[in-house]
Amino acid sequence: MASGLRSFASSDRFIAEMEASRTGGALRPGYVLLGDEAYLYERCRRAILDTLIDPTMRDFALAEIDLAETSIFEALDRAQTPSLMAPFQVLFLRNLKTLYTRGAKKDEFAALDAYGRSPNPQALLVFVADHLHLPSDLRRMDMQDKDRYERIRETLGDWCGMVELVRVEESDAIRWLVAEAEKRGSALEVDAARELTDALGADLMLMASELEKLVLYTGAPYGSTTADRRSITLGDVETMVLGAKQRSLYELTDAISAKDRPRALALLQGLLNASDGGEESAIGHLYMLARTFRQMLVVLEKNVRDSRAIWQALWQGFRMPPFAAEDLIRQARRYKNRRELTRALRLIARADLELRSSPPDKRLVLERLVLALASEEAVRPSLGLLSAQHAMEL
Repeated sequence: MASGLRSFASSDRFIAEMEASRTGGALRPGYVLLGDEAYLYERCRRAILDTLIDPTMRDFALAEIDLAETSIFEALDRAQTPSLMAPFQVLFLRNLKTLYTRGAKKDEFAALDAYGRSPNPQALLVFVADHLHLPSDLRRMDMQDKDRYERIRETLGDWCGMVELVRVEESDAIRWLVAEAEKRGSALEVDAARELTDALGADLMLMASELEKLVLYTGAPYGSTTADRRSITLGDVETMVLGAKQRSLYELTDAISAKDRPRALALLQGLLNASDGGEESAIGHLYMLARTFRQMLVVLEKNVRDSRAIWQALWQGFRMPPFAAEDLIRQARRYKNRRELTRALRLIARADLELRSSPPDKRLVLERLVLALASEEAVRPSLGLLSAQHAMEL
């Protein structure tokens, strides 16, 4: 349990209720899991399965119901009907949002109210409201989500427990990472935990996955003792975690757009030192540079000025990590017009052709590119139509 972390408080209380039910503690007839924080949802789900369902009876005791395909009347009828095979049953009701769209749904809410007044004590309803996004501070909730949240409380709050799965605060995420690393017999340096949190936007599910990878990466060799395991450092995070590499790349494009050539070269050296420096790595850096400049081109052309509008301007599959949205907008606005950004894409295309021609020093190719990108000089390479098209395709 993540006791002491404010972001985990609501899910901790819910898990404590599940644990108390082992010794006769009372449960509500139903609970609503509010929010799209996947890791906290999985914690709550595991607590339900571990405390209320016998693994040997799981097929009979657990039901997954999609309210977009099954009516709430059928779901409630199933909850009221005792199972012949299992002494207790749990029903997960997904797509709760369907109850709050297209009409007043008076009959549906009347049926829910009637069930709440006379529930089946051998059943638990778990409503999944993952269409809501709850920030760590609920006072900053989006107005639309706030309206949806209040509507759920008004209709289900009298007999359902509300479990708020909020986005985790960065400070809580850092403490959680350090504690999780200790549980796995490893030590995570605070700077490394902070970088991991920042790079992944405090997404607990992603952080847990990357932490597992880092623990394996820094683990003790076969045949040695646990004491031989080394700490997970900031360098390990920058080497192994894609989000951290992306952060370094956005720092590089920030220096380039600011025409800060010394900082740009220093950041490029950091990127190269964190990778193997081979052809695939160099081409990968070029691809990410081209992608970032193409994103800036779209942001500039569509006159995007805040992070909310950027998700509409950039299509699915062409978006940046959440942490980079404001940085990208700021960098794009440093360029005066489309011509400056297309010039950058052509410079990248020339470097790409040069790298694929097996040059003697790939690092030198990238250094020359960064100097040209960060230069005020109007470098006009003679590339022709084919190379201009190649630049846009990168």
